[in-house]
Amino acid sequence: MQLLRTLCQIPAPSGHETRLTEFLLQHIASEKQNWRTLPQVLTGEQFQDCIILVFGQPRTAVFAHLDSIGFTVRYGRQLVRIGGPVAETGYRLVGEDAQGAIDCTLVADEETGELGYEFTRDLDRGTELTFRCDFRETDTTVQSCYLDNRLGVWNALRLCETLEDGIVAFSCWEEHGGGSVSYLAKYIYETYGVRQALISDITWVTEGVRPGQGVAISLRDSLIPRRAYVNRIRQIAAASGVPYQLEVEGAGGSDAKELQRADAPWDWCFVGAPEDNVHSPDEIVDKRDIESMLALYQVLMREL
Repeated sequence: MQLLRTLCQIPAPSGHETRLTEFLLQHIASEKQNWRTLPQVLTGEQFQDCIILVFGQPRTAVFAHLDSIGFTVRYGRQLVRIGGPVAETGYRLVGEDAQGAIDCTLVADEETGELGYEFTRDLDRGTELTFRCDFRETDTTVQSCYLDNRLGVWNALRLCETLEDGIVAFSCWEEHGGGSVSYLAKYIYETYGVRQALISDITWVTEGVRPGQGVAISLRDSLIPRRAYVNRIRQIAAASGVPYQLEVEGAGGSDAKELQRADAPWDWCFVGAPEDNVHSPDEIVDKRDIESMLALYQVLMREL
């Protein structure tokens, strides 16, 4: 879990993924010689802070978003949410501005809903703040801020170790409106003819999706994927013997939202481990669900 710990400790609020992108490129450069298939690494200004890895003769693409929720310093010690973070008075927030390192306290006004911070000085306007990382691991769970979606990124990186044919795309801005998957999907479809996708993201523990019962295959969220494609995934999962659960929700969508609206015939399915304490400093995931997520992705990328 050391790689996951490191990923959770790198701040990357939506719109500020450069530092995490640089870490991923360093990791890929140092590890790719040990992978089963040497990928083509696509990066640079045409992809902004995103990365595309192309293995062999790809048929399916995996999308994992790099960004996290957080806060932006506004005026007069006010904070504005980045995405949908849980905001409770007393949470420790960290960051850095031109004046130095920051370790401050979140203040949430329950009556007005306004957010602010307590610190020894005023912070520079526009500074990004993230939850202070307290990574905890037991025999059965991992707990930290930003498991959503660092765990999806971890899953994609581990998948790269054995992947022979496929594409892994690390996207940006999912937590705050999206945008990058549109041009990534266009490039992937036009260059490689790939039009089926898996969304490597983390879902929520609910009354129907429980921790320790396996990775969740989402039959729908705010959007509804093409049933023929989802049925193929269910058949492969059933034959694999990997523990999994079926999820039916009416909200969410992750990177699939942009695939659904693309001007190319993309099929997609969200497949991810469930977590509790979502978008808080204390997100928690069962290790059995992490194991089944990676195992099912390995099978699906061979069989689809």
